[in-house]
Order: sequence, then C-alpha cells, then structure tokens
Amino acid sequence: MTVPDIPNVPTLTDRIIVGEADYIAQTYKRPPFVFVHGEGVTLYDSEGNAYTDWVAGIAVNALGYSDSGIERTIAAQMAHGMIHLSNLYHSAPHVELATLLVEHSFADKIFFTNSGTEANEGAIKFARKYQYAHGHTDKTEIVSFTGGFHGRTIGALALTPREKYQKPFRPLMGGVKTATFNDIESAKAAIGANTAAVIVEPVQGEGGVNVATPDFLQALRQICDETGALLIFDEIQCGVGRTGTLWAHEPSGIEPDMMTLAKPLAAGLPIGAVMMTQAIADTLQPGDHGSTFAGGLLVTGVAREVFERINSPTFMEHVNTIGDYLGAELENLDSPLIKEVRGRGLMQAMELTIETGPIIEQGYTHGLLLVNAGPNVLRFVPPLIIKKHHVDQLISKLKTILAKIEIGD
Repeated sequence: MTVPDIPNVPTLTDRIIVGEADYIAQTYKRPPFVFVHGEGVTLYDSEGNAYTDWVAGIAVNALGYSDSGIERTIAAQMAHGMIHLSNLYHSAPHVELATLLVEHSFADKIFFTNSGTEANEGAIKFARKYQYAHGHTDKTEIVSFTGGFHGRTIGALALTPREKYQKPFRPLMGGVKTATFNDIESAKAAIGANTAAVIVEPVQGEGGVNVATPDFLQALRQICDETGALLIFDEIQCGVGRTGTLWAHEPSGIEPDMMTLAKPLAAGLPIGAVMMTQAIADTLQPGDHGSTFAGGLLVTGVAREVFERINSPTFMEHVNTIGDYLGAELENLDSPLIKEVRGRGLMQAMELTIETGPIIEQGYTHGLLLVNAGPNVLRFVPPLIIKKHHVDQLISKLKTILAKIEIGD
C-alpha cells in the first residue's frame, strides 16, 4: 500500500487519517483505524487488530470477505478485457442477472442503477410516467411513511421524513405525503385520488429495524388497488435474503408493482435495480431514463454469483437458523439498558434506553464492528455467512460492554 509521506506523521494509520481529513469532504465520522484486509466475517486493521463485522458495509457484504466465488467471477470477467460498455450496447451479464431476478420474483422487467437512492429515484419517475401515460395527469403525489429511509438525493430525500436530513436542503421534491408506519387508518387518509405511488420498506432499516405487519402491507395493496396508486417496496436493505426469505415482503402474501434493490446484490460493487410489472414497463420509452454506468458487465456478473448463492434453500435455512439464534440470544441479555429486541432473519435490532455511541466505541476495543439505526438502536446486519460461534462471541462481549456502561465505568 502506497500512501504519500506526511512530515511528522510516521505510521500508515496516521497518514491515512490525516490524508482523509486534508483531502476528503468531512461528511462521515470514522473511527481511528484503517482496514487493510478481510477474511470471512473478520476485518483486520493496519496494526493487526481483528474485528468481527456486524455491519457488513451497512448490510452490503452478504458473502463476507475474500470469497473465492466472487474472486473467480471478477477474474473471469477481467479475462474478457471489458469492464464497461455503457447501455448503448448488448452484453450477456446484465441480461443473465435480469433473467434471474425476474424468474424469482413478481417482476416482468428490470431497470439497473448504480445505487439504492438511484433505484428509488427511478421508481418515482416510473410511477409518474405510468400515471401520465394513462391520462392521470393529476396523480403525481408519492406517499411514504414515518421511520422510512429511501436515500439522500433530492427526490429520495423528500420521501425520507427526517428533519435532520431534510432541513438544510429544502426545497425538496414536492408532492409528497407522510403517513404513519404500520397504521392502516393513517395510510387510508394519506392515499387518495392524486396518489401516483406508495413506497414502504417491508422492514425499515435506518429507521430502527421496524417490521411491517402483514396486515399493514395487505391493506396498502388493497388501498392502492382501489385508488389506482402503484405500490413500491423498498427492499434495498431488507431484500435478497437478509430477513430469511429471498424478499422481505414474502410473509405478507402480496406483491408490489415495483421493488427497489441495491445493497447486497453485488457484494460491494455499486448496483441498484428497479423491478417492475409489464404494465409499468409498457409505459417506458427510449430516452425516458438512463445511466452511463448502470448494469455494467463486471458488476452484474458478480451480482449473478451473489444471487445464485443466496437464492438456495440451504443458504436461506442458514440465515433463518442463525437469525433466530441471534434474536433469542439478544433477548436473553439481562440489562436495564435494553428496551426491546426486534427484527427478522439476520436483520436484528436492540433498542436501548441510552444512545448507542458509547457501545459502538467500546465495541472497537472488544473487536466488534457495530452500527446504529437511529440514536438509541443498535442494528445487527452481519454478513449472511455468520455462524453460531460468532453470535456467542458477540453476546459475551455485549454483556461486558453493557455492564461497564451500566455502572458508569
């Protein structure tokens, strides 16, 4: 690893940290170490310290690190000498991935993007184009829900009802209504004749790992059918096996009109997708939307490998077994600092009576990578290959950390 020398800054770790502060916009707060290697579910910093990863790049690295299948897929594509062609030309990998996604979902067509927020921006446009194409020029409103998170671009941010995120960037996209999550009556009041689409996470991620009830999702489907609104499921964080089923909405027994994907789909390479019914696809024409990089050969080739691996009964059984074990062990933690444990599969959360910052900080000293979902919720979204003994280690270390904080140490 080559890092420019900085006078009076001798170590690699310090040079990276100083360089980050000097040359990178300060929109993130990072801990004071530098990762240089990963293996399985463990990351290693430049000083040789090991950390069990309960973050997975924010629910991205589903197959962990140094995965041989991913490495072979990347090498095979590189052997063809093509990483990028643009969407002006045909190539095999994006068609192969689209075929897999369609054959294992409600969808008839796919539009690829580079990220989750781009997928949600695309879904907004496609919903409005669908209504426009059917002569419903007044149906432009989008309904989202409290606790939801749909991205940080201007349209997606407008659907993310958090004052902290929205205030500095107003005015945002107009025509947005906010209803209360898991509240059917609130949804009925918000969705009406001018609603183009309703967007919801079947399991909210950034909002605190809140699980939508089957009754709530079923009611949304019925209300959308009655009003002519489209139903969009944002499964950017909760989809592709994270919750123990391939799609997080499966337990509800209903299907959306569109679904957005991203995080785990390509093992850390940038990808997103808008999945849609044929009725929506039929309203889209060349030039309605586009992307220079989306659906590239390398990224979609890796995504195919990831999807095929995750979409197997054995893999899903593992996610459910370890997810149930993790949830039960978190429930068994005895601490007055814990208010509630909730989640599904390997998307679990622990709501606390205190802010999570001190726990995350102490986690580093105990070799744990932890992440929050709001100020007082710890979120556990590890690589899906995590095993039972990793859960045992986590619980043992959390007991120690919580006990120290409880006594004010």
